Amino acid sequence: TMMYYMMMMMCLVTYMLLSLMRVFKNNPMSYKYLLHGTTLEVMWTMFPAMMLVLMAFPSFVLLYLTDDVVNPAMTMKAMAYQWYWVYEYSDFINDNGETIQLESYIIPDDLLELGQLRLLDVDNRVVIPVDTHMRFIVTAGDVIHCFSMPSLGVKIDAVPGRLNQVSTLVQREGVFYGMCQEICGVGHSEMPIVMECVSTDNFLEWL
Repeated sequence: TMMYYMMMMMCLVTYMLLSLMRVFKNNPMSYKYLLHGTTLEVMWTMFPAMMLVLMAFPSFVLLYLTDDVVNPAMTMKAMAYQWYWVYEYSDFINDNGETIQLESYIIPDDLLELGQLRLLDVDNRVVIPVDTHMRFIVTAGDVIHCFSMPSLGVKIDAVPGRLNQVSTLVQREGVFYGMCQEICGVGHSEMPIVMECVSTDNFLEWL
C-alpha cells in the first residue's frame, strides 16, 4: 500500500515538472538569460524554513509528552535475561508478603501440545486485565534486549542499569504475542512474549 502511494506521488511530481518545463519553453515572455534572482531565492528558502521551525516546537513538546505515563492503574516490571523473561506484579503481594514474580521460558519443540505455536508459546504467560491502563517498567540483567508487542504498539529497549517505561491500554480480551527484537546472543530467537488479556474478575481469580 505504501509503495502504491509513493508511485502515485512520484508520477504526480514528474508530471508537474514536465508540464512546467513545457510551459516555460513555449512561453514568449520567459527570459532564458535570467539565471538567478537573489530576492526570490531568499524568499523561497526562508519561508519554508520558518514554517519548519514553527512546526518543530509543538512537535518536540508532543514527543516528550508521549513518554510520560500519567496515573497508571497497574504497574508491571519486565526484566530480560539471556534468554528468558522475568515479570513482577509490583502492585500485588503473595501470602509471604513478597511481590508476585514469574519466569517465562520458551516451550521446547518436543514439549509442545496441540494448538501451541512453535517459537512463540511460553510456559508462563503474562496475564493482565482488560480496559486497564498498564505501565511496563522494562530493564535487563545482562545485555541489551527489547520488549516488543507489535499488536499493542509497544516496543522499548531493555537496557542493563536503566529503567525504561511504556504504557498501553488493551481494550479487548485475547492472547497477544511478541518477541525480543534486539539481537542478544545465540538464544535471541528463544525469547518470545505471550500476554493474555482477561476480564478483571478472571485476573483477580488468577492471582
